[in-house]
Amino acid sequence: MIKVGISHGDINGIGYEIILKTLSDVRILEFCTPVIYGSAKVAAYHKKALEIPNVSLNIVNGAQSAAGNKINIINCVSEEVKVELSKSTQESGEAAFMALKRAVADLRDGLIDVLVTAPINKYNIQNENFKFPGHTEYLQEIAGAGKNALMILATENLRVALVTGHIPLSEVSKFLTVDRMVSKLKDFKESLNADFGITGPRIAVLSLNPHGGEEGLLGKEEQEIIIPAMQEAEKQGVLCFGPYPADGFFGSSAFEKFDGVLAMYHDQGLTPFKTLAMEAGVNFTAGLPVIRTSPDHGTAYDIAGKNVASEESFRNSLYMAVDIFHNRKQHRENIKNPLKKQYFERGSDNEKLDLSSE
Repeated sequence: MIKVGISHGDINGIGYEIILKTLSDVRILEFCTPVIYGSAKVAAYHKKALEIPNVSLNIVNGAQSAAGNKINIINCVSEEVKVELSKSTQESGEAAFMALKRAVADLRDGLIDVLVTAPINKYNIQNENFKFPGHTEYLQEIAGAGKNALMILATENLRVALVTGHIPLSEVSKFLTVDRMVSKLKDFKESLNADFGITGPRIAVLSLNPHGGEEGLLGKEEQEIIIPAMQEAEKQGVLCFGPYPADGFFGSSAFEKFDGVLAMYHDQGLTPFKTLAMEAGVNFTAGLPVIRTSPDHGTAYDIAGKNVASEESFRNSLYMAVDIFHNRKQHRENIKNPLKKQYFERGSDNEKLDLSSE
């Protein structure tokens, strides 16, 4: 049974609400073993406040002790932690970090198979050990094994990846290089293939400037960086098309013709994605040896504790993490050397015949 780690995020937001609502469906226990990294006390507070039934928590000391057919929880924070709904506090940031730190360590060490993260507040979680713009960069540093992370926002029919992520808009053009774009295109292709099970994925590439730069009149990045990068990626087996101006591309539903869309910067990709799929979208950290997903929304302080938050995005994040785990396993089987399977036993002395040269 797949062990799904869940970090509780900011305890003053909607994290526990969407976690508990998702896990109240007992059918989830039929295909995975949830392990919440958080606080049984805080979980009980939210459960009572929201009057969520059908959720019984099994407190364990570690992921290795997690029981099947139960919702397990590991206490990662102080018993004295205080919940202040709808408020960003230093205490809630510390509680979010402690849970995330323990969960990522267990993910890296193979004690859980996948990780689903509830939303954090990127400001109050900052401390001496967390100086990152978000989950993606932290995962890359702690559990990336030298690999570069690729942020992908995904639904069943739309997948948007980013060349640049959590950086100021004024610095985007400085981060766009041919090498960086080629690397992102190759990583995107590999993820679409291995993580989503798509053979020969078609990737649409967005332009940076309005109207695709208008042949250099409105910017030269398309001519000097984006198109040369696409040409080089094509030589390396990536099926990429464009670059397309983002407004017309999404406005005309052209995205429906492609398996993936590569955006140049954060809001260029996430604004149309969330407009089309805010309730159902999933944030997937691709490119790393570990699997992590999260809902595509934030802490939603404004509705915390009101029992109106939708768990759909979080539930889809859990489903997608499990699907990617299975897809990667199948992909590894598919790319194994088939010749190794042609060895067979012969004779009583167990002599083996090697057919690999035939």
